[in-house]
Order: sequence, then structure tokens, then C-alpha cells
Amino acid sequence: MNILKKYHDILVNNLKEIYGKSLNPNISLEFPKDPSMGDISTNAVMILTKELSLEKDKLTKDVTDIFYKTGDFKTINVVGSGFINLIFKDFHADFLKRAEDDVHFVCEDGIAIQNLVRDAEETGERQNLSVQIVATVPKISDEPVAKFILTLSIKKKSK
Repeated sequence: MNILKKYHDILVNNLKEIYGKSLNPNISLEFPKDPSMGDISTNAVMILTKELSLEKDKLTKDVTDIFYKTGDFKTINVVGSGFINLIFKDFHADFLKRAEDDVHFVCEDGIAIQNLVRDAEETGERQNLSVQIVATVPKISDEPVAKFILTLSIKKKSK
């Protein structure tokens, strides 16, 4: 699966669940031309603030929470206009066997990630957490085909 489509689908599906309505198809995820802007960027907050009639801060929190819950990103930065930049810190992978069908990635560190975000917001200091992701092919077996460790590193962005 295309990585941009993967995160687009995660974002759109979660936002539909939160707000209960179909969303603007103009939400984009892209690889920034300037590497200092992160690994992936999205215009979701900028596009949806008016459409959903929400405060930008509320929508920004919902969008960043959705991406944090994936456990895949080191940092999520919000640019003043509502553009969000996502950055991976590090990544370790052990590929155990060939995946012969659709792969499901599972991270069970959601509560630890929520605590990490809370601690970063409360202290203003950078917080790090290594999370584990297990990849399986459920149509074939629950046995892992790969195991990943990603380190999330977040810090509340000063205004």
C-alpha cells in the first residue's frame, strides 16, 4: 500500500468516525519538497476548519491525536496556517517471513502514547517513547511476519 494513501485513509476514516460525516476530498498528504518540513505533510486542518465549523485548535488536536495513535511519528508540528508536518525519529525492523497477503500492523502502546503526549504538554520538555508494532497476515496466520520498534519523540511547540 502507498504510505500516503495509508495515512490518508487512517485520517479520513477516523475523522468520519469523530464527526459523523463525509469529508472534503481535497484533503491531501504529501512528501514535502523541503525536508526540514518533515516526512509527510497534510492540509487537513486548513481544509476542514471551515467545512466542519470547528475551532482550528480543536480540529488540530483531533488530527494530531489520530496520527499519534498510529505510533509512527516522532514529532508532529503544526504550521500557523493549519498545515501539519509529521517526522519519524528512528525505526528498527525485523522481517521474520514473507507476507503473502494483506498485512495488519498492530501497536498496543496507545495508553503509553497518550501519557507521552500529556507529559510533553504538561512539562514542555521533549519526551521519548519506544513503541512496538507487530505485523501479521490474518488471512494466513496470527504469527508475526515482522516486528518493528519506533521511537516517538515529541515536544510541545512553543508559540
